[in-house]
Amino acid sequence: MSVADIPARRPFWLKLFLAIPVIGWVARDLMFGDKDNIWYAIIAFVSLWMSSAIVFGLPGLYLPALALVPVMFVFLIIFAKP
Repeated sequence: MSVADIPARRPFWLKLFLAIPVIGWVARDLMFGDKDNIWYAIIAFVSLWMSSAIVFGLPGLYLPALALVPVMFVFLIIFAKP
């Protein structure tokens, strides 16, 4: 008889997040894939943002930045805790 490693169970919220079609695929690849994949994700994000600016003009540039304001507030709160 051999002993096999039992993989740790993922929490339910993580399973739900990874089940989202495009975002979950990228997140799974970033979490469990190659460590250089973060650069591809950043380049894809910036490319989509600039494409929206080309297609929609200034609102395509400003609206994603406004949508990221709450995310930055959360980061500031997390990093400001002593």
